[in-house]
Amino acid sequence: MPGLLVLMGSGETSPTMVEIHRAATRTLRAGARAVLLDTPYAFQENRADISARACRYFARSVGLDVEVAAGIAGADWAFSGPGSPTYALDRWAGSGVAGDLRARVRARQGVTVLASAAACTAGLATVPVYEIYKVGAEPHWREGLDLLEPLGLQAVLIPHFDNAEGGTHDTRYCYLGERRLSRMERELPAGTAVLGLDEHTAVVIDLESESVQVAGRGGLTVRRPGSLAVLPAGTRTDLAEIRRLAEGGAGTSAPPPLAASEPAPAEVTLEETIRSCEELFKAAAAKPDMVAAAQTVLDLEAEIVKWAADTEEDAGGVDQARELMRLLIARLGELASTANLRSLGLGSLVEPLLALRAQLRDEGRYDMADALRAAMLAGGVAVEDTPGGPRWTPAP
Repeated sequence: MPGLLVLMGSGETSPTMVEIHRAATRTLRAGARAVLLDTPYAFQENRADISARACRYFARSVGLDVEVAAGIAGADWAFSGPGSPTYALDRWAGSGVAGDLRARVRARQGVTVLASAAACTAGLATVPVYEIYKVGAEPHWREGLDLLEPLGLQAVLIPHFDNAEGGTHDTRYCYLGERRLSRMERELPAGTAVLGLDEHTAVVIDLESESVQVAGRGGLTVRRPGSLAVLPAGTRTDLAEIRRLAEGGAGTSAPPPLAASEPAPAEVTLEETIRSCEELFKAAAAKPDMVAAAQTVLDLEAEIVKWAADTEEDAGGVDQARELMRLLIARLGELASTANLRSLGLGSLVEPLLALRAQLRDEGRYDMADALRAAMLAGGVAVEDTPGGPRWTPAP
């Protein structure tokens, strides 16, 4: 069995992580058993939906059939992701999963993928993010799984390291911010480093060769009092170098020279797509260019479908994209009611809108399909559903 430990800062079931997952699964034998541990989010009412979306993602995007299970015994590939780190720790400690995870790393066998909340448990201590950020508990640590100890690392791992959702307040470092993280660092055992993993970023550790690769959009930060090193995506190094940095070997805020692979492709997040679609729609509406405005809505719909399996709740998630889509559809109706559509050529506008409406109906999103039909009527296009498909005519 291959020995890989893959830690992800976020985006574990999003398009940004597909190639990283695929690369990890290429090492598996034929017929490998793949297990999804749902423990971190098992307390949520939508637990079954999250699991179903994750399984669809791995099947369709990665080519891996995954079963949801409470344990990982006999699994060639094991994955766990979003939710509450402390909820997972409590249940894993009582069920033996914690020991099984440590045994996999010590034996340097199997592919183990931990992301977001699950990744937060990998160090010797864990950030109780729900309790601190959402409940208001005093900053403190919980004992972690310490999966990094067999690798010679005395460290805690903090995902969502570059989070910027707070806007006016500091939500970096898994929603702790600098003030709370600095306070908590002083409470760690002497010699403990902080490994900060940015969103939509992964660190891939080959447990046999001890090679390390940073992949995705951001970087891996190795932070110690008086020492800070940032290994950007595309970095290829080894555990010996990570240990040196974790022991304060960098000495300054500048990272030492590291061998780097070709620059990683700039994966686009859904949040960035949302902002881009808003700007493109505004530009099209200002002209006005109804065809371009309609195409923007179609592009946004395509991105929503692409990101439908994402189980994270970061800023710019699928719900936010759907809200924007509803708004843009309403704006299309407003624009259509004031534009001379006949002079623009109805067919070039109507056909893509009908395709979008059909897609919405196929997905059971009839409210948005009806809103689009109403917007088209306001713009001078009447749509009639017939046994042979939708038929449109210029409205009187």
